[in-house]
Amino acid sequence: MYGVPPPHQRAVSATGTADATAASLRAYETWKGSNVFLLQGRFIFGPDASSLFFTIFLIAAPVAVFCVFVARKLLDISHHLGILIMVVVVVLTLWDLVLLLMTSGRDPGIVPRNAHPPEPENYDGNAEVGTPQFRWPRVKDVLVNGITVKIKYCDTCMLYRPPRCSHCSICNNCVERFDHHCPWVGQCIGLRNYRFFFMFVSSSTLLCIYVFGFCWFYIIRIMDSERTSIWKAMIKTPASIALIIYTFIAVWFVGGLTIFHLYLISTNQSTYENFRYRYERRDNPYNRGVIGNFKEIFWTSIPPSKNKFRAKVPKEQEIPSRTVSSSFSGPYMQKNMVDMEMGRKPGWDNSAVDDNDLEGQFSSDEAKESEFDNASPAPDLSRNLLAESAEVQNTLLPRRSSWGRRSGSWDLPSEILTISSQAGDSNRISGVNGGNLTECSQ
Repeated sequence: MYGVPPPHQRAVSATGTADATAASLRAYETWKGSNVFLLQGRFIFGPDASSLFFTIFLIAAPVAVFCVFVARKLLDISHHLGILIMVVVVVLTLWDLVLLLMTSGRDPGIVPRNAHPPEPENYDGNAEVGTPQFRWPRVKDVLVNGITVKIKYCDTCMLYRPPRCSHCSICNNCVERFDHHCPWVGQCIGLRNYRFFFMFVSSSTLLCIYVFGFCWFYIIRIMDSERTSIWKAMIKTPASIALIIYTFIAVWFVGGLTIFHLYLISTNQSTYENFRYRYERRDNPYNRGVIGNFKEIFWTSIPPSKNKFRAKVPKEQEIPSRTVSSSFSGPYMQKNMVDMEMGRKPGWDNSAVDDNDLEGQFSSDEAKESEFDNASPAPDLSRNLLAESAEVQNTLLPRRSSWGRRSGSWDLPSEILTISSQAGDSNRISGVNGGNLTECSQ
């Protein structure tokens, strides 16, 4: 029978690496785009999502002023008409804010980027992909409804963009049916949120017209009740004058967007395509007629997101340090290589070298020396040098150093003498043979 290992053995293996489940992260935590996630990946926003608060203020603040200074004064109208005015403006405002959040807080149609470049067509397997000899074609031709459409290769996402797809430089993502990046909602407008964007813009237009109209209605009601001129009535309600000016300016903006996007929907274009390709000068491969184009936007199901932001993905492993030649390998060399890759100055760290490592290195050097001695018939000069250095050591034991301190023990490790004999320092050899004991003591 196979026993179930204890929890701590499953979490950490014998080598000290964490288990795949423990080391895994959510997809939104390893996201390579510039998006901002809220509620653990349930909402995705653009990097300029802070502008969303300003947009909410531009909608909610005028409506609050209208409810307090205008709609409240109209509650005394008969047949509950005054209450209906208040209810309609509140419901329309809440609906507008919901559409704003649905536009800004959802995946606009992001195409998942590849971890590696796609395999080229007619690839024979001899040349390595990514080498200077291989170049990705920048443009490919595809047929859309019998019309040739060019698609481009995205170096950032490492894929050929689908038709009507473009890379947003602000969010750093490729978005299907890319329309534009709207700074007012802080999100790209694409395949999965264009419907909600149009409904948000059109409902904002209706809200502006509604507030604008009932502000004038309140001014006219003051004129009729007090038998005064329009100017005196306007002076008695400055909030209405401010709202009239504000909504008149805003309706040109949101109303103009509504009319422009009605034209784009009827011709099945996006804002990006309209400014870049100018389909009125050539055939539009996506045009299905006015009715068909409106059905495509409003009466078709929204495709599911291609990204599972809350799915668990394995944690990316760190890049290993570069390997060096075996003759220079060692713990301290590996540390210096890691320091250089991390941008720090390499330094000697004695803590990285163990005594056992030194013994292993010196023993390997001695083995190489013995192999060299057996292979070469030349006289063994290293042994003579060791004998002479031992005589010099015995001679210098009772002497003092040139600085007035006792030189202490001159028992040098045999490994260091082996290294010095292999190095072949000519100055030290001449000094020992010549008997220059003063130089050696210093």
